[in-house]
Amino acid sequence: MNQTTTYDALQTGALRERNRVLRNTYWLLALSMVPTVLGAWIGVSTGIARAMSPGIGLVVFLVGAFGFMFAIEKTKNSAAGVPILLAFTFFMGVMLSRLVGAVLGLSNGAGLIMTAFAGTGAIFLGMAMLSSVIKRDLSSMGKFLFIGAVLLLVAGLANFFIQSGALMITLSVLAIGIFSAFILYDLKRVQDGHETNYVIATLGVYLSLYNVFQSLLTLLGLGGSRDE
Repeated sequence: MNQTTTYDALQTGALRERNRVLRNTYWLLALSMVPTVLGAWIGVSTGIARAMSPGIGLVVFLVGAFGFMFAIEKTKNSAAGVPILLAFTFFMGVMLSRLVGAVLGLSNGAGLIMTAFAGTGAIFLGMAMLSSVIKRDLSSMGKFLFIGAVLLLVAGLANFFIQSGALMITLSVLAIGIFSAFILYDLKRVQDGHETNYVIATLGVYLSLYNVFQSLLTLLGLGGSRDE
């Protein structure tokens, strides 16, 4: 009897902890949108990202992004973890401002941005609902998604020099699929208790949402520019 009671108590405690991590992840994810929007707005207003050449911009983005991610990993269990994560999202907003500014230059640019935002939100809600319904362990997806993300990065870097519109469209479509699956994978990891740090969980989901939004906006921007 005592063993059963202890087991039930442990199960209840584990479930409560998972729900706490998931709840904190959602709250921090929502909070991270504020510095992202602020960074994009400042970037568009000042033209800081547009002022950099494409090559310099790519180097700044890669060095800054990986530098921030390294710092977040090192401080995930300390009080500095959340501020560094929010600083990272501000940086990512600034880096996104080049694309946002280009789309805003189109006649229907504001509408395209809102469409990309709504599409990203719909994908997130769909993956969040799916993660709560699926019962099987999705851990095996991780290595395939990681390989897909690496291949996307390599192909994206190659296209930086090739400048192929067809390849850009293909990569954007693939990115939407891969990073949508990443959202499902990361949320399911929290719900299954495989990820217990909400800062790292937020970082993973944020990066996926960022890539989905960027890819949707790229597709919509290319389509909008052709209509003019």
